Amino acid sequence: MPTEILMPALSPTMEEGTLAKWLVKEGDEVASGDILAEIETDKATMEFEAVDDGVIGKILVAAGTDGVKVNTPIAVLLADGESADDIGATSVKAPEAKASAGAEAAPAGGSDKPAPASAPPAPRADGARIFASPLARRIAAEKGLDLSQITGSGPHGRIVKADVETARPGAAPATAAAPAAKAEAPAKAAMATGPTADQVARMYEGRDYEEVALDGMRRTVAARLTEAKQTIPHFYLRREVQLDTLMKFRADLNRQLEPRGVKLSVNDFIIKACAMALQAVPGCNAVWAGDRMLRLSPSDVAVAVAVEGGLFTPVLKDAHLKSLSALSAEMKDLATRARNKKLAPHEYVGGAMAISNLGMFGIENFDAVINPPHGSILAVGAGIRKPVVDSDGAVSVATVMSMTLSVDHRVIDGALGAEFLKEVVSCLENPMTMLA
Repeated sequence: MPTEILMPALSPTMEEGTLAKWLVKEGDEVASGDILAEIETDKATMEFEAVDDGVIGKILVAAGTDGVKVNTPIAVLLADGESADDIGATSVKAPEAKASAGAEAAPAGGSDKPAPASAPPAPRADGARIFASPLARRIAAEKGLDLSQITGSGPHGRIVKADVETARPGAAPATAAAPAAKAEAPAKAAMATGPTADQVARMYEGRDYEEVALDGMRRTVAARLTEAKQTIPHFYLRREVQLDTLMKFRADLNRQLEPRGVKLSVNDFIIKACAMALQAVPGCNAVWAGDRMLRLSPSDVAVAVAVEGGLFTPVLKDAHLKSLSALSAEMKDLATRARNKKLAPHEYVGGAMAISNLGMFGIENFDAVINPPHGSILAVGAGIRKPVVDSDGAVSVATVMSMTLSVDHRVIDGALGAEFLKEVVSCLENPMTMLA
């Protein structure tokens, strides 16, 4: 009996993805281990391998299809002796999926024929997203057309250029009119969630702009940060740390490590300091898990790395057990592969806390948003030369760095967070302790 090929879960948190590209077509023979397709997750584009030998009997999801749920059938594999006739009309069903907003999605296998009639129509203006190409949106804005009143003829019901060019302002939708109660839904949705995409576009009619479609990473960043600010009770703890001793210590170490090709950064010391502080204050080495907390034993520290279109937070596992030079080499490798979007999911999932360092961009201080399920995130600013007053009342000049710890109050109370931040400062102002 034909076997369904299902949308894989390529990371522990993946719920849906974009079927970016098919590398096979219907009728192709495949063997276990062959690359079938490229799947775009929220963080990277990954190759999807065949598990069994057989022939691709039917492709159910077109290349470029967005929002394909995990475990949804995407193709049918025929075993030896089976043919396309063995695929019953009701045994497999093309899944409902959203067309990618980035381009006009081509049907599976590279064909340019129209999308099958079973493809779902674009969501209408009942609060759901309307799928339309960037060009169609621009033409609609210029003509004053409401996209919710237009029926799309493109793949998966997507509105394309031809649809808006033939539409008339104020034209009723091709489908039956919705009840009055439904007609009020868009306005209510707009009041609850802000202006719709079409409403915003109308505000900028006559102005030159480019519409930038959201890729999987940008959508995920937007969704997770909105969730974080709406659901996590943030509070903020601020400390300054004097870096002069650390800077001298780092310069001495780098001279000794130069023959080995190692150059430590201030960020390497911050990672190590956080790892040691998590061990010293184990109550902060915890994450929120819905109806409970998970308290970790090792110090797994995530570090934010900016990439085009978003960011990764690769995790340095067991950071408390690693030397500064080992942490430095691992961080450089993770950052390089993050920028090239070559990280495997297990390398950016997990950790109890994260570090976000914008000091290299000259930012003196800022508040970072917690990346769930982390219990905290440390925002690190630039080291600035400024006057300080010592314990004897004498005024001198020192290099001072500002740090802000954003804390999930469900996981960490104020006094506990303050104790953690005190340990971080102690490690950085007494860097020799990080070699112990």
